Amino acid sequence: MPLLRALLLTTFALPALAEPVAPTTITEWKAVYGTVEARDRIPARARLGGTLVELSVTEGDEVTAGQELARIVDDKLDFQRAALAAQSKALSAQLANAESDLKRGEELLANGVTTTQRVDALRTQVDVLKGQIAALDAQSQVIDQQSREGVVLAPVAGRVLDVPVTEGAVAMPGEVVAVVGGGGTYLRIAVPERHAASLAEGDRIRLSNGMGDREGTLARVYPLIEGGRVVADVEVEGLPDTHIGARMLVRLPVGEREALLVPASAISTRAGLDFVGLRTAGGTALRAIIPGEAHEVDGVAMVEVISGLVAGDDVVPAAEVSHD
Repeated sequence: MPLLRALLLTTFALPALAEPVAPTTITEWKAVYGTVEARDRIPARARLGGTLVELSVTEGDEVTAGQELARIVDDKLDFQRAALAAQSKALSAQLANAESDLKRGEELLANGVTTTQRVDALRTQVDVLKGQIAALDAQSQVIDQQSREGVVLAPVAGRVLDVPVTEGAVAMPGEVVAVVGGGGTYLRIAVPERHAASLAEGDRIRLSNGMGDREGTLARVYPLIEGGRVVADVEVEGLPDTHIGARMLVRLPVGEREALLVPASAISTRAGLDFVGLRTAGGTALRAIIPGEAHEVDGVAMVEVISGLVAGDDVVPAAEVSHD
């Protein structure tokens, strides 16, 4: 205690410069965790039911839009195609016979041996067979299109987030084969509802991803509050998409308050206590303080003083305080 009393009461020669302490408006920050989300999270679905015979991607692979991800085969389509081919072949034979009958009928009609009604019936039979063959060809094209739909394509360019199926499994129409995340990434945060009124689109936020502090912009605040929390999206330039769902610490501005700030260089530590030099009527004296959070004002490192100073105190730079 004698040492502490001596440090508190020691006076020094009056320094040439002193900085009066004045209240400064600072921003209050709320620390929350944000989750990295893909802007577009689209499932690649099977359009054809069948067996998954080929799966060419896995979780984490980068894909381009339209890239083949998997191939599904339905064996029944081959049998249907073969049945249509056989029917078409039979109808083609009937058509050839009907065209021969029509040709003979037209010759007989020209010689006056047969009637016009008989020739018209033969011509109608030829047209009917041609229509039936055309219908079979259309059905065959439908089957060919169904076979092509067995190829599952990437809906967007991005990274494969999930592959819930395995090669050899049976896939149903509409079943998800892979989930692709694309279109970039953003942070989604959930903030307690008491801070909802203080959030505004365009606010600058701070975040840390383990690689140094970064800044982002509050892009959207959703109006629906669920579970006592309001959801918001944060745009961050260059946010990686290697780990969708990763959590990052985010600091949001939720208000302002008045505080006394002193330059960090004006604080000295002795015997485990923090002091600042003050100009008094009798000279320069050390005063014990309780420091708070660090801030940066116009590029100068400042420290909030919780206790020990009042507005109007003249702070002396630590370099100008004697350490005797």
